[in-house]
Amino acid sequence: MAHSQSQAHGSLGGYVAGFILAVVLTAAAFGVVLNGTFSSSSALMVLGVLAFVQVVVHLVFFLHLNGKGQGMNVLALSYTVLAAAFLIFGTIWVMNNVTMFMMSR
Repeated sequence: MAHSQSQAHGSLGGYVAGFILAVVLTAAAFGVVLNGTFSSSSALMVLGVLAFVQVVVHLVFFLHLNGKGQGMNVLALSYTVLAAAFLIFGTIWVMNNVTMFMMSR
């Protein structure tokens, strides 16, 4: 089955929605850091969740990777989500350990 040009690429509305979501998620991350209302460990978890959602927004709205379509599309999405989770939560884990070891001295 051949895809039309509009199916292969997103619409203007989809790009605008993705851009607005990306800006809101970025502003939320800055707000978490600048307000300082969360403790350091819970702020790291909130930032990790915001980062993960940001990656998913970019994959869906800009790279057009979703659960529908061919197997390689789904495989690429699955690998990217897994790699992003390892990267984000691994970084949080390392930063938390560095903070604990720096405070103990």
